[in-house]
Amino acid sequence: MSSDSPSNTAVKIESLAFAYGDRQALCELSLEIHSGEIFCLLGPNGSGKTTLFRLLSTLAPLQAGCVSVMGNDLVDDSDAIRRLLGVVFQSPSLDRKLTVLENLRHQAAMYGLSKAVATQRLNEATRRLGITDRLDDRVETLSGGLSRRVELAKCMLHNPSILLLDEPSTGLDPAARSDLWSYLRLLQSELGTTVLMTTHLLEEADRSDRVGILHEGSLVALGEPHVLRTELGSDVVSIQCNNPTDVIDQLQSSWQLTARELDGMVRLEESVSAEVLSEIMQSLSGHVKNISVGRPTLEDVFIHHTGHQFWHDTEAGR
Repeated sequence: MSSDSPSNTAVKIESLAFAYGDRQALCELSLEIHSGEIFCLLGPNGSGKTTLFRLLSTLAPLQAGCVSVMGNDLVDDSDAIRRLLGVVFQSPSLDRKLTVLENLRHQAAMYGLSKAVATQRLNEATRRLGITDRLDDRVETLSGGLSRRVELAKCMLHNPSILLLDEPSTGLDPAARSDLWSYLRLLQSELGTTVLMTTHLLEEADRSDRVGILHEGSLVALGEPHVLRTELGSDVVSIQCNNPTDVIDQLQSSWQLTARELDGMVRLEESVSAEVLSEIMQSLSGHVKNISVGRPTLEDVFIHHTGHQFWHDTEAGR
């Protein structure tokens, strides 16, 4: 991994706040992204991911707090920061009527690369991303997965230290998503590139080195995905029942189990033996319709910290 910035920190965010009128989009957010890691910002729509992306990419002015990128202050050194960043937006930025090669050459010219340097960088980027044989194809003829590869090649031409990717898997099928992650891991291993991406896909965040979970502008959980899941215990028990409040009271009084209600379901975030589950089924047979047991997921982590279902929040934000 790269260590170009102090303390091996690529991005440092301190007490960041941002509002659109009366609506607070980010609330006193503090976070550090390590050099060379793939970091996912996970959250439903409206959680503040895109606002943070716009601030980091210098597209929105800082209102409150401090941000540094590779040791450069976001306010005082914004030009230096732009040279360090490669940005892929959620909406495609390619000219669909031009060929892949024409798009890449145009990007190289935008960054003032000489013809020799541009050719070398172009060859390297297209080789890494497996699109050398598609240079003469018009972008409008490419699949979603291939277009994403071209977007990545385009943003890598100036050798950025950090990639900012806003919902990069949007519109991609599972195979193309898997390919995208292979390319990101390749960039990480070959170049030590730091990747910061936003996503609302739980399975995507699960593949990152670390994940930060955003909810209503606040960071509610931060860490390696498997560590966040492990902190919830070995199992999550969901109980479908008629009277959740009565069942929660009975679980506490009879088995000293602490539960919560979520959308008409009773949830237990602690290990419960098969014998106890059997007792619960027998004792509460008049109330309980079904009991399911599963390993904790990142959605369970989100629920634990917010009290809301992840997908309910995602749909509500649309």
